Amino acid sequence: MAYLRDRIELLFFVVSAGLLVGGGGAWLLGWYPAAALVWALGTVLGLVFAVAWVAGALRRGQASVDVIAVLALGGALWVNEPFAGAMITVMLGTGRLLEARAQARARRELSLLVERAPRTARRRVRGGVESVPVEALAAGDLILVGTGEVLAVDGRLLSAGILDESALTGESLPVERAVGEDVRSGVVNAGAPIDLMATAAAADSTYAGVVRLVEQAQAASAPFVRTADRFAVFFVPLTLVLAGAAWAISSDPVRAVAVLVVATPCPLLLAAPIAVMSGLSRAASIGVVVKGGGALERLAAGRVALFDKTGTLTRGQPTLADTITAADTVDADEILRLAASLDQVSPHVLASAIVTAATRRDLELDMPENVREEHGYGLLGTVGGHEVRLGKAAWIAPGSEPGWVRQVRRRADLDGSLTVFIAVDGEPAGAFLLEDPVRPDAPRMIRALRGAGISKIVLVTGDRADIAHTVGRIVGVDSVRADCDPGEKLRVITDESSSAATIMVGDGVNDAPALAAAGVGVALAARGATASSEAADIVLTVDRIDALADAILIARRSMGIGLQAVQVGMGLSLAAMVAAAAGFLAPAAGAILQEIIDVLAIGIALRAVIPGKSHTINMAPADIATAHRLKSQHDAVAAVVEQIRAVADTLSARDNDLAPARLLLHRLETELLPHERADEELLVPIVARALGGSNATADMSRTHAEIEHLISRLHRLLGGLENDARPEDIIELRRLLYGLYAILRLHNALEEEGAFSLVPDDRPQARNPAPAAPITLRKAKDPRTNLHPH
Repeated sequence: MAYLRDRIELLFFVVSAGLLVGGGGAWLLGWYPAAALVWALGTVLGLVFAVAWVAGALRRGQASVDVIAVLALGGALWVNEPFAGAMITVMLGTGRLLEARAQARARRELSLLVERAPRTARRRVRGGVESVPVEALAAGDLILVGTGEVLAVDGRLLSAGILDESALTGESLPVERAVGEDVRSGVVNAGAPIDLMATAAAADSTYAGVVRLVEQAQAASAPFVRTADRFAVFFVPLTLVLAGAAWAISSDPVRAVAVLVVATPCPLLLAAPIAVMSGLSRAASIGVVVKGGGALERLAAGRVALFDKTGTLTRGQPTLADTITAADTVDADEILRLAASLDQVSPHVLASAIVTAATRRDLELDMPENVREEHGYGLLGTVGGHEVRLGKAAWIAPGSEPGWVRQVRRRADLDGSLTVFIAVDGEPAGAFLLEDPVRPDAPRMIRALRGAGISKIVLVTGDRADIAHTVGRIVGVDSVRADCDPGEKLRVITDESSSAATIMVGDGVNDAPALAAAGVGVALAARGATASSEAADIVLTVDRIDALADAILIARRSMGIGLQAVQVGMGLSLAAMVAAAAGFLAPAAGAILQEIIDVLAIGIALRAVIPGKSHTINMAPADIATAHRLKSQHDAVAAVVEQIRAVADTLSARDNDLAPARLLLHRLETELLPHERADEELLVPIVARALGGSNATADMSRTHAEIEHLISRLHRLLGGLENDARPEDIIELRRLLYGLYAILRLHNALEEEGAFSLVPDDRPQARNPAPAAPITLRKAKDPRTNLHPH
């Protein structure tokens, strides 16, 4: 239907322009009767279309300024001004064509995703590979994705891959993804064939959600109610009164027709919808799907932003926070490697967190064997000759609860963390604490929203008050409303909406009512489709919430440009109407002048297509590559940071064994310190260039100096101690280690927020990627659905 409408608009413009030019050619040749006839045909053509548009508006119960065009065209025929009528017809055709092109551009930005949707996938089965419809895929299936193919479902990589994620993120460079990383459907395999384990069914995957969102956005924005219709209530009566007065005073109907000709505002007032459509297109290009011009207008008007916590200000996915060992002799990296090796074949979100942590630390994973689940307890399998169990504490350490388990439970309760325990060869080995961390880009996004004109930011969450207030303080919101069920969220939104236009941001099923109730609802759907996406007016398909601030800037700029185009065009048109009423403009001259005014107004509106102010940080490719390399080192030394606290915890005045502390010092000097020096030498200048000044990196440089100072003190302290360390020496050593640990935790958080969150998630493509090796795995369901934080 949209295609047919676009073709009719194009045909109308071409025929009307052809009649105008044809009549002009006949007039130049002196064939005046033929010229008048051709122009009259053009006038009649415009009159037929204008009458049809007015009739359609009346059927929809809408006012329409096209009635002025009907009167102007009819008047031009009545007073024998066919050239003016033909010019009006061309104006109508020009405006309609520009509107159709703007709508088509917005549809095209969205429809590119739909057109790429895969229909089939290749699933590995015993003895080979079979081609199946994407609807038949389920979580746990093993899928082979060939070069150039689109990933049909969300999944976890079982072999390293190079992916083109531009369709979802807008980033043009291919991205390297390691074994164990989660990837989204809709991206293209730009390298060698890869193996993927599905973590969601096709209907629940990211791509299916995006397709549904696109369909909603297209339905919401078509048909588009033209901004011109809003002015019909006062503009049409004003025009008729002025035209009637000119006729009554001069007794010359030509003056009335001249007023109607210069008052024909269809292309002029289409300038605002053109600006809005350009805004929709710009927003779609940065990964923000806006469901129609009305949603864009409400986004521009928003002054109060309300955020859910989980998945918006936090990552929404568990991340490994710490590894606690059952004894000093257990190596934390080794039990993480064993756990991640076993979890490779589990589609559970907790398994993904453990696998991701291991791959970021560059731990070499083995493929597990004999994997099976113990329903309600955990996962069991063999890794490198060791029997590995993952799951509940009661299964890992049955009987009386040892002290280290109580420590794990206490820390989990204080931090609101999840726990996964591990046993190796039948012996309890440790536990993993998993938490939902604050997004590194969240504080920067909050500051960007304030810069975009948001005056108040509220955190509204159903989570515990202590956790909610902690997140609120970190990201910098104005107020926190915790322990809210969906009904209480609605009440908060109602209260805030009574004083200012609201924007609600969420990504969970329980956010859907709040998103629907707010002035404009914004859903994050980068990791899949949820009920919140269906209820929202605006959907972010990229996993960067700072895109919201850019969307607000786009919305305000588009609406401002549209209003400017209307004000300039209408002001000039009103002046021309007065001149025509006074007899200074003939209908033909008025038609030419009106065309010039319309072109000027539409030209102003088309400025909305040009990119405006943005919070996007531009970095050189070499800087991006360097930052990604430093980020990998940053993740790899996380285990050293956690070892600091573990060593400090085990220090005792009764047992003055300093061997663990000396081993830690060696790792600090050979692993962590070189990384911090590389950050100071390479990362700090990159951030300074990106943000435009060294003031933005002062905190990073200061903490780098403090870290080096504390490690130097630790070196001198241990160098002056023998094995007969006194109790006061142990106390000083413990104090120094805890201080170093606190500084490093704060420093790492600052680097995540102020440096690494600025870097786009695109890594240079490998020159000679190794082909993916074929695999044969047994599917294993994850039994840890019932894991609790305690």
